[in-house]
Amino acid sequence: MSGQPRALEASMRSYGVSPWELEVAYGYLNGRFSVRQEEMGEGEPGFVSVLELGIPLPFSMEFFEWFEFRRWERLKALFREMKRRRGGGRGRALMVRVDFGGEPAVSFVADADEKQLFDNAVEKIDFVLELLPYHLSPDRLPAGVTRVVYRYDTGARRWRFGEALAGGWRFAFSGDGWKREREGG
Repeated sequence: MSGQPRALEASMRSYGVSPWELEVAYGYLNGRFSVRQEEMGEGEPGFVSVLELGIPLPFSMEFFEWFEFRRWERLKALFREMKRRRGGGRGRALMVRVDFGGEPAVSFVADADEKQLFDNAVEKIDFVLELLPYHLSPDRLPAGVTRVVYRYDTGARRWRFGEALAGGWRFAFSGDGWKREREGG
């Protein structure tokens, strides 16, 4: 990835995020991508602020080496600061979603109510790298998966499959496997 042109476009969608926070996130992304920004008309129900980042590259060690770990750590620090600025107690103040490209695409949704759990979720995104080859093996996923979404399990203190999208269907993951929920998504 070292030869990736800067013309790759990342996206940044937001609702209820301060201009300062947007400028800082933009700065970290703009160092490697052209960035398309969009203000959401409404955020996710129940959240004061939402920040969605679209990274057009796969979630992989090569991405982190190219993007630079220090830049990634600063971006994660911004997410934690955003949560701190919205109050450290309970409450659905902030949701951060990071969508990576690839086949399948991989998304992470950090939306824990408590600051400590939110911070823990953000800090542990990188840990999924070690399990990704196992998680994304074709025998563990529904056929034709185009995206998997990880959600942070606050009880177990780790990232788990939340859902998968395949062939127009949304699948939810439970301890005993994937369950087809509904068409669309």
